[in-house]
Amino acid sequence: MTRETSANLAQTLVGAGVTLVGLALAAGAIGIPGEAGYGGVGPNFLPWVVAGALTLCGILMTIEARTGGFREMEDASGSAAGWWPGLVWVSAGMLANAALITTIGFILSCALCYLLAVQGLRRANGQPAGRPVTLAVDAISGLAISAPVYWMFTQFLAINLPGLTQTGWL
Repeated sequence: MTRETSANLAQTLVGAGVTLVGLALAAGAIGIPGEAGYGGVGPNFLPWVVAGALTLCGILMTIEARTGGFREMEDASGSAAGWWPGLVWVSAGMLANAALITTIGFILSCALCYLLAVQGLRRANGQPAGRPVTLAVDAISGLAISAPVYWMFTQFLAINLPGLTQTGWL
C-alpha cells in the first residue's frame, strides 16, 4: 500500500467516523422533547442543528477523501507522538468541571475547565503557560466564554444549569 493510498484510507475513515458521530447525535436528539420555549425553539433545536451540521461535514469529508484526498493539506506540525502531559491537563479540566459543576456552579467550573485545558495546550505548543499574567488572561477568557453561555441557557432558553445563587444570573 502506497503512502498516498494509506492517507486516503485514513482520511476516508475520519470522514466516516465524523458522519457516524453526527448520526449518533441525531439518534440521541430523537429522545429530546421538542416543546417550544420562550424563543419559539425547543430544547431539541440545537442538538438537531449540531447533528445535521456534523453529518453533512462528515459526508463532505468522505467525498473529498474518496475523490483524491484532502487537497492542499499542509504538513503536520508538532511532534510525531502525542504529548501526554497535555492530555493530563485537558483531562484534569474535564474531570474538574464534572466534579465541581454542582458545587461552584456552571460559570466557575467551565472557566476552570477552560483554564486547565488551555494550560495543557499552551505547554504542548511550547508557549509560556504558568506565568501569573497568562493564568489571569486564561481565567478571564474562560469567564468571558462561560458566563454568556450560562446566561443564554438560563435566561433565554429557560434551561436550568447549576449556579452559585438562585437568581439565575450567577
